[in-house]
Amino acid sequence: MRRAIVAVAMAAGLLTGCTASGEDTAAARSTSPGREIPFDLYTHCGIDEARIGSTYFEAEVPLSDGSGNPPVGWDNPTQRGTMTLKSQTEAVFTDDAGHEVHFRARPGATDFKHICA
Repeated sequence: MRRAIVAVAMAAGLLTGCTASGEDTAAARSTSPGREIPFDLYTHCGIDEARIGSTYFEAEVPLSDGSGNPPVGWDNPTQRGTMTLKSQTEAVFTDDAGHEVHFRARPGATDFKHICA
């Protein structure tokens, strides 16, 4: 039973690591084009997915070190930056280190493709 509780708590932590930070829940749900959102991108298992509000996005070009970690130069487990919503289906993550990752919405997605532990 205790392991199940720990597993659920870890999964919840992973999900919140992929959402917009510093905004109230109603604002974070909005995917209005042109919006810039302070964002903590979950990088622990590489850069592959993000959730903005209730929309799940996937990186156009996933990034990793080849072993499922973020590439050299990325923080782990998260990278602080800004997510800019270009449209309801396109977003771009940028940060002060010069990283830029383009994301596309996954139509119909209700969860991440995989949850890393």
